[in-house]
Amino acid sequence: MSLVKKFATVASGTLASRIFGFTREMLMAAALGTGPVADAFNAAFRFPNTFRRLFAEGAFNSAFVPLFAKEIEKHGLEGARRFSEEVFGVLFTVLLFLTIVMELSMPLLVRYVIAPGFADDPQKFESTVKLAVIMFPYLACMSLAAMMSGMLNSLHRYFAAAIAPVFLNIILIGVLVWAWYRGHDAISVGYGLSWGVMAAGLVQLAIVWIAVRNAGIAIGFRRPRLTPNVKRLLVLALPAAVTGGITQINLLINTNIASGKAGAVSSLVYADRVYQLPLGVVGIAVATVLLPELSRALRSGNLKEAANLQNRSVEFTLFLTLPAAAALLVMSEPIVRLLFERGQFSPDATRVVADILAIYGLGLPAFVLIKAFIPGFFAREDTRTPMVFAGISVAVNISLALTLFPIFAAAGIATAEVVAGWVNAILLFSMLVWRKHWGRDIPLLTRIPRLIVASAIMAAGLHYATLWFGHLLATGVPLLMRAATLGCVVLAGMVVYFVLAFGLGGANAGMIRRNLKRGGGKARETAE
Repeated sequence: MSLVKKFATVASGTLASRIFGFTREMLMAAALGTGPVADAFNAAFRFPNTFRRLFAEGAFNSAFVPLFAKEIEKHGLEGARRFSEEVFGVLFTVLLFLTIVMELSMPLLVRYVIAPGFADDPQKFESTVKLAVIMFPYLACMSLAAMMSGMLNSLHRYFAAAIAPVFLNIILIGVLVWAWYRGHDAISVGYGLSWGVMAAGLVQLAIVWIAVRNAGIAIGFRRPRLTPNVKRLLVLALPAAVTGGITQINLLINTNIASGKAGAVSSLVYADRVYQLPLGVVGIAVATVLLPELSRALRSGNLKEAANLQNRSVEFTLFLTLPAAAALLVMSEPIVRLLFERGQFSPDATRVVADILAIYGLGLPAFVLIKAFIPGFFAREDTRTPMVFAGISVAVNISLALTLFPIFAAAGIATAEVVAGWVNAILLFSMLVWRKHWGRDIPLLTRIPRLIVASAIMAAGLHYATLWFGHLLATGVPLLMRAATLGCVVLAGMVVYFVLAFGLGGANAGMIRRNLKRGGGKARETAE
């Protein structure tokens, strides 16, 4: 299967999840707006979600995958199964202990870590504590699911792990529709969503567990022991968890800061949901596929293939994310108005969220490139260097967020995230080049400026188009009319971009056809 087809397999599952996620956020915006229950739910949900990214996806998709792949190569599926059972026993025990401690400490965690700004509002504070207590076991489910997803990715079975997150959104959509049908008040909706999150964790775990069994590996429980393999995993996983979850670390810190202003937490979450679509579909797909492929190339000593994999991945991500970033920058307000402005979500909320989304657009290429650069370190079992750069990025984020939030409110926090993202991306790339792990690729270097020019021209066209058709995109215009108008503008922008990208030489049909037909990682397939 070619590299592009593998990207597409993961991206299709992620795209489905993001589409259902949009539907969920639209219903939540109508039911809760940016009010106190929305703030409480989003703050409470961000806590287990952050730990999931730190200790589950970040650690296991970065540290577990190369070690699991090595076991398959050395000892076959049986050796990989033994290694998985050793890890499962330790992971399950740690998660059980962590869950108990966190549940008992939740009032203190909310007051001092999650949302200290809520302490001045007793009702919001109490709601956040209760909702977080309900949802925190979701972490355990998703951590175990992430381990099994890493196994599936190493076995080149990507779809089950990619499609499982869809069920979180399906379940929460069901909760919101039921709440609307029964006329529940806001706090009842918040509790329903929290129980829905917990149920979704169990469903997602069941899906990947069944997929792993179908792949020929049945995991049993072993008494937790620190075997040499487990120790090696822990040495790699701690920095990998910090690095892989850097965005989540920044989001948790920013939630803490934003809790000092009513509505700021929810505004950041709604904007985050929109820019996560291109980030998830492209960035996560590339990172998920690139790590095992790069690990395989390096283990076989094929450095040319490894370099080609990295270059083609960056080329692919920029080809798709540069126009997405440009569109978010110039079209944020009509996008937010179409998706969220109804019910309790007011025109004022639209303007606030749109400003944040436009800022996120500037950071989208950096966030995606980080996901393409990090496998270049993890595949070589170097998790420390990205951790150091992640720490620098966090320091930049905290400093700027604390400085800008009193002046620009939530938009200041978004600016801090974007600057920190670019700092991290530049540091990662510079180190790869300095270590000679990133070979100079003339076709890539010539295509990037052309893609930037194509994106800039498209952005100018979209800007004037939204002004010209502004009367059809305004508040009060029927939903279908707004959706049709925005859809036509976006479609026209896509046509302009692709014509320019191919016309200017930023992409060519031969490159795409070759990647679709053959393995994108073969060393002999150099770019045109």
